[in-house]
Amino acid sequence: ALDAVISDINATGYGLTFGLHTRIDDRVQYVSERIQAGNIYVNRNQIGAIVGTQPFGGMGLSGTGPKAGGPDYLIRFAAPSAAPQVSAQSPETAPRALPPLPSAPPERLSQASQPGPTGESNRLDHIQAAAILCAGPGPQAARAQVEAVEAIGGRAVTAAEIDPSALTAGPEYGGVLWWGDAETGRAMAQALAARPGAIVPLITGMPDRAHITTERHLCVDTTASGGNAALLGAAM
Repeated sequence: ALDAVISDINATGYGLTFGLHTRIDDRVQYVSERIQAGNIYVNRNQIGAIVGTQPFGGMGLSGTGPKAGGPDYLIRFAAPSAAPQVSAQSPETAPRALPPLPSAPPERLSQASQPGPTGESNRLDHIQAAAILCAGPGPQAARAQVEAVEAIGGRAVTAAEIDPSALTAGPEYGGVLWWGDAETGRAMAQALAARPGAIVPLITGMPDRAHITTERHLCVDTTASGGNAALLGAAM
């Protein structure tokens, strides 16, 4: 029954915050590993996120990038690193279908405790985002893009020859890498903007950690664990 509830919540596509009240530590671990929300609060309220302690930002339809107050937030205010000069070969074959996302579950790339008040645990995880579509142009550029994504821990799939209009549908990639001409880039950006669901960005420079990871924050009121119902009520 619990798995069904988690699946129903995740199926909404929204994932800003999630609240859980339980005195069972194993339940905290089980639910927090499976729920797709940017901020997970256990045995406490779901408002009042503190900069530097509870970086704030959602996932899926509730997320637009790095968390406010998190270590990657300033990346989005800086100019992206320029893409390397790679030979943009002309496609020799007809545009191919968009590749599927990898079936393997995403890996946790890092986990760090955040400073906070006594009696409260705050943890920030960096988890692999959906795979980046490396669109070249051409096989040589696509290979270089895959290497750039994987070098910083991300996942990648390739389609070096695609019709930009195909991007209006298909898998929800973490982003689309394009190092080719501006006209095709605009067509890709317009197609991605027309997609339903979560935002899929067009990346025309080098990818960074904010592109290839999803941040998830877990805040637990530790004074309410271990079966003390009075403290659990006070946390609410």
